Amino acid sequence: MAGAIFKDRLRVVGFLAARGATVIWRSLGAPLRALAGLRRRPPERLLIAPQDIRTSDPTLAADIYAGYFAFAGKIVNAHGRSPFELDPDSPAWTRALMGFSWLRHLRAADTAVARANAHALVEDFLSLAGKPNQSLAWEPQVVARRLLAWLSQSPIILEGADRAFYRRFMKGIGSAQAFLERKMAEGLVGDARLLVAIALVELCLSTESTAKAQQRTTKLLVDELERQILPDGGHVSRNPQALIDLLLDLLPLRQVYAARGLQTPAQLLNAIDRMMPMLRLFRHGDGSLALFNGMGVTAPEQIATVLAYDDVRAQALVNAPHSGYQRIEAQEAILVMDCGGPPPRAFSTRAHAGCASFEFSVGAQRLVINCGSPDANRLPAREAARMTAAHSTLVVDDTSSCRFAFHAGLGKWLGDEMVSGPDAVEVERRETTAGTMIIAAHNGYEPRFGLIHQRRVFLRKDGKELEGADRLRHVEPAGSPTERRPFAVRFHIHPSVRMKRVREGRGVLCVLPNGRRWLFETTDWLVDIEESIFFAAPDGPRGCAQIVVNGQAEADVEIEWRFRHIEKKRAPD
Repeated sequence: MAGAIFKDRLRVVGFLAARGATVIWRSLGAPLRALAGLRRRPPERLLIAPQDIRTSDPTLAADIYAGYFAFAGKIVNAHGRSPFELDPDSPAWTRALMGFSWLRHLRAADTAVARANAHALVEDFLSLAGKPNQSLAWEPQVVARRLLAWLSQSPIILEGADRAFYRRFMKGIGSAQAFLERKMAEGLVGDARLLVAIALVELCLSTESTAKAQQRTTKLLVDELERQILPDGGHVSRNPQALIDLLLDLLPLRQVYAARGLQTPAQLLNAIDRMMPMLRLFRHGDGSLALFNGMGVTAPEQIATVLAYDDVRAQALVNAPHSGYQRIEAQEAILVMDCGGPPPRAFSTRAHAGCASFEFSVGAQRLVINCGSPDANRLPAREAARMTAAHSTLVVDDTSSCRFAFHAGLGKWLGDEMVSGPDAVEVERRETTAGTMIIAAHNGYEPRFGLIHQRRVFLRKDGKELEGADRLRHVEPAGSPTERRPFAVRFHIHPSVRMKRVREGRGVLCVLPNGRRWLFETTDWLVDIEESIFFAAPDGPRGCAQIVVNGQAEADVEIEWRFRHIEKKRAPD
């Protein structure tokens, strides 16, 4: 165990050393990159306006004209001032404002007032924040999102504009292009790099750019698609929301290639084709996505929009070994399980310590859930939601199976990244005539406690019984002393489900909103009902409950449990 802890600390030192080397390299190369940017001519004319397939609400145009800006769960009244002068103390709100995706609502209104307002707001931004600086408006992700919005909404921005504004607008686009290309050259990492690549290639295709520029940006895009979209169609971050966001950008980009009469890269087409069935893997019967690794509230209109472009109507993937997920379908019952380790460090800022957790639904009713990810304005809650205890799995000594930079005192240098987690996850899937079994084991608790967690789940063919077992196995050398470690097996239950302890404390009756009843029971363990919280409700966080089996692990221990559907006439005592 001591050796594993030392290895963990050595890994953190390596992270910090690599971060320092990157900073030095960027500083040394900054003058050369600045000179390169001066030699680049900004685009002079737009040829096409790419389609924005995100749904829009024309009624929001009136709110924006009245000075009310509602983004990221926060409403701000500008009181006659430019919104770009405001400081609402909400980074998420500021990023949404500066990203300009809301322009689509003004375009949907299709009124002279909305068009004039769009023109005026873009002009305000160019005057107040149009030059690169250290503010949130000039984060690479925000600049890329703004560039995509300006290109797609250019008809409403430029309608009736004079030559002076047109040139100023194009100069602003050129500044964004130069900024993003510089960031890419500096070694931008993480999911932001793919978004920037999408923005740059869409800009080249939408303007009078050279064939060489189109080839260069297309190569950037292809390289990032191959790096970030895994063979099974999952995103390297393991976040279901990432699939939705990327498809909303990649599908219009595919149309842009066709509109320009250019050959669409095969890697782009293949990535879209792989992502569709992977997205369906996460879907429950009610249409919402399973809550893993940063997934929060499901936007049903986004899911519907994306899947409308799925020409082949692909079936949901059930085995995604590269992304680390498994799915079982049996009649109306659906189980989705996290069977993977943490993503690469640069992509781990939203990842959760939920290895071996699962969600379970029956028809349109959710039963077992994870807590999900709250919105960006609830930072303390987001940190808590990433802990293992916020997931339906086993927790040892109230400790997460992954370590986060903010808990290790490294948040100043590594932000929200993970610094360690399970690096050995074994998964086995068995299909039988009676049902489907998944066996997963991870070593997330080995460095600190010398324990391996193994979970076995089996869903019967009729979808009316889910059996499971959680086992803790000691891996200490023979003869070494073992400590009594408390553990808890947690099953977070959807807030719409009513619960009652039965069977002398060894079971819990769960009543779904449609009246169907499911019984959770164990053989030799007492069961508690404790408070929990559901962060993925459309109207904000909601209180819910969780089923908890507590125990002490001083030797190998196994907890068997099951959920089974029961008829009303067979109600437990």
